Amino acid sequence: MARKTPNTWPEPLPAAEALTCALCQRETPTLTQHHLTPISRGRRQGIKVQDLPSVGLCAACHNYVHTTFSNSELAGFYGSLEALQEHEGVQKFVAWVKKQPIGKAVKVK
Repeated sequence: MARKTPNTWPEPLPAAEALTCALCQRETPTLTQHHLTPISRGRRQGIKVQDLPSVGLCAACHNYVHTTFSNSELAGFYGSLEALQEHEGVQKFVAWVKKQPIGKAVKVK
């Protein structure tokens, strides 16, 4: 017969609070920081990295933004979340990605 010993296992960690992607509005456990002004452009302007405007994006949206737009385009035309949301390609991607489960690996061409 086994001895009864006190439970020595650590308490389970609370579930991570879900974060919301600024672009697709999906809840995800982790977000990546997207700098609305690319870091390379901000440095040229003498702005410190921590002072650059940024938003939290899920990995799929962040990957899509950087695959679709060059740093020049991001700095010139898409330097705000609203400008990104107005782009037709981004709207199509967001409509599609909202239907995908958050854990699914999304390939961006």
